[in-house]
Amino acid sequence: MPAVPKRKISKARGAKRSANWKLKAKQLVRCPQCGEPVLPHHVCLSCGTYRGVEVLEVEEE
Repeated sequence: MPAVPKRKISKARGAKRSANWKLKAKQLVRCPQCGEPVLPHHVCLSCGTYRGVEVLEVEEE
């Protein structure tokens, strides 16, 4: 027989547990071209490169 809980888990307790999946901080890496912090696997918005290839044309201000 499988394990069975001895007591009912309240809605509040279950909601508290399921609300914590999104609390991790975003991981940032440095862009190898310009050194700006960028989300992994995303195009760098400051220099427009992804994996060493320029994919966006960035206007100089």
